Amino acid sequence: MTPPTLIQLTAAQASYQGTIALDDINLSVHQGEKLALVGRSGAGKSTLLSLIYEHHPDGTALVPQDNGLVHKLSVYHNVYMGQLGSHPGWYNLVNLIRPIKDRVAEVDAVLQRLQLDQKLFEPVGKLSGGQRQRTAVARSLYQGGQLLLADEPVSAVDDHQSRLVLDALCSDFSTVVLAMHDVNLALEYCDRIIGVEDGRIVLDQPSNKLKPEELLPLYRGEALAAAL
Repeated sequence: MTPPTLIQLTAAQASYQGTIALDDINLSVHQGEKLALVGRSGAGKSTLLSLIYEHHPDGTALVPQDNGLVHKLSVYHNVYMGQLGSHPGWYNLVNLIRPIKDRVAEVDAVLQRLQLDQKLFEPVGKLSGGQRQRTAVARSLYQGGQLLLADEPVSAVDDHQSRLVLDALCSDFSTVVLAMHDVNLALEYCDRIIGVEDGRIVLDQPSNKLKPEELLPLYRGEALAAAL
C-alpha cells in the first residue's frame, strides 16, 4: 500500500528577482520518505526546498542554509526558539530573562546528541561554523514535526559529526528532504535521489539503483569552475 502523499507539486514554477529559478517542477513526496536533492550550487536545490515549505509550512521543521540564528543569544535560547509557538508570550519572556529549569534540561538533552551540550549558554556569535550548524539542527530537533526540510545541514562539519546529525534527523522525523552536496551521504541516508539542474528535475530514482559516479554529471560544471 502506497503511503499518503504529503507534498504534491505539479508543473510548479518559482522566480527570484524576476528570473525563473525553477520551472516545470513535478514532485510527489510521500509520508515516511527520505529524499536527497543533489546538484551543483545554483542548480535550484534551495529554491525547491523553499517551494516545498510554501506548500507545507505546518508541522514542518526547517534548517536553512544560513542557519537562521540570533548570534547575540545563547545556544540554549536559539534552540528553545523551536518551541516558541508552544508557549504564551509571557512564558517566553520569562525564559529569556531566567531560563526555566525544565526547558534547560530538554534543550541540554538535544545538544548532548550532537555533542554540543558544553556550549549550552555560549553566545552563538562565539561558535565555529560547524557548531552554529549543529545549533540550527538542534533547534529543528527540539521543534519536531511531521516533515524536516534541511539545506546542506552537514556542510560545515566533519564526517563523524555529519553522521551524528543525519542519524538524529532521520530518526526523529518520519519524512525528510535534504539538499545535499555529499552524494555518498545522500545515497546512504536517503531512499530517493532527486537530481536538480538549471532549475529542473532531471533525475528521480531510488537510492539503491544508483552509484555515486552516476551522480557526478550533475556536478561537472561546478568541478570545472573549481579547477579553473
